Amino acid sequence: MKNCLIPLLASGAAAFPFVANQAGVDSSLLQAARLNKRQQTGEGAGGPSTCPFNANHVAAAPVTSQYPYNNAKNGLPGNGKGGFQVPATGDTAHQFVAPGPNDIRGPCPGLNTAANHNFLAHDGITTFNELVDAQQNVYNVGYDLATLLAALGLTLTDGDLVTEKLSIGCDATTRTSASAGLTGSEPGLDGHNKFEADSSLTRNDFYTHGGDDFTFNGTLFGYMQNTCQGNFSRENLSKYRAQRYAQSQVENSNFYFGPLSALLYGAASFLYQLMPSGTHGYTPDLPTISSFFGAHQQSDGSWTFGNDEKIPANWTNRVTPYTNIDVTREIVLMYLENPVLFGGNTGSGSFDAINFGAIKNGTISSSINAKDTSCFLYQLATQSVPSYLNGVITPTVDALTFLGQKLAPSYKNLGCPQALTK
Repeated sequence: MKNCLIPLLASGAAAFPFVANQAGVDSSLLQAARLNKRQQTGEGAGGPSTCPFNANHVAAAPVTSQYPYNNAKNGLPGNGKGGFQVPATGDTAHQFVAPGPNDIRGPCPGLNTAANHNFLAHDGITTFNELVDAQQNVYNVGYDLATLLAALGLTLTDGDLVTEKLSIGCDATTRTSASAGLTGSEPGLDGHNKFEADSSLTRNDFYTHGGDDFTFNGTLFGYMQNTCQGNFSRENLSKYRAQRYAQSQVENSNFYFGPLSALLYGAASFLYQLMPSGTHGYTPDLPTISSFFGAHQQSDGSWTFGNDEKIPANWTNRVTPYTNIDVTREIVLMYLENPVLFGGNTGSGSFDAINFGAIKNGTISSSINAKDTSCFLYQLATQSVPSYLNGVITPTVDALTFLGQKLAPSYKNLGCPQALTK
């Protein structure tokens, strides 16, 4: 197990090579400490002490023969055919219900919306199968990408590989862990530098706002709208991503844009690939995007949160599935329009670039091919160690091979190097 962790520790520490090279320094210890600093372990605003608890957990409302959507059930492939209305007229089980004070919501508008419509459990404690099903049934995400994102959720955001449960927001270890008294923390989607990372579209950086990296920031939404001017296209979102990067780099002394930050481009692509409606000509316009974000403009032009992240009225999803190949293409294209350096701020006030997979000297090359970009996502999934491995028990072999079981079949076909254990 120790040898399996070395690549992760090295990649997480690469932003600070000058420290590791100092005389008398045990760089392996520094790497571990650096990783722990970069990745939140359940503390802060999204910690267990403030995480809502709903004693009445109810699983997501399943699809039915009357309202089949993509007919995705139990984590299996659905029909893979979109262009239908969500929620369907008459489907009361999936109508919008605002989250209550005991329901968990987090930094991802797409998942918050799915929970508000009960395609995920309304209390925000969900499962691998629910995530795979909801992505297909609501957004027509391809089964390969739905599986990858659900698996990333369990590993990056620190759900539990034994129970296959995770929180879409704050640390709910007592409800997600196989043995909360023995494992380490499972921070959920709020966990810093996992699914959530610095320079988010509409959320604060963890270290600049007391650990609140999940609350909607209306000022940031306003910045995004000012850049996009009602058209949340790849070109405009690429510009805004570069602006947020520059803002975070200046304002956040702990700014870190590591390999996992590539997922920020994938998440941004959802605004123009998954959220547009057929009833609006599949254009990523302001009324559609603001509905998913729960954003409301005030008379003075500012934006506030209405606690109502929801699917717009008469919304129809994309026609063709959004696949692994699709999202990796969008990640690279959006990045290359306004490339930035992968790496982190250092204590000396400088910035150090990193190397990881397709990232060389802090950049992704314009010559990268589709296979390499897809394998890069696979590397991101298999290099991440859940925080609960810091606990006093070791997960079972079955848990460690979780990603191999879920992801290896599709990535093996691409020729990606296969992880031996996880």
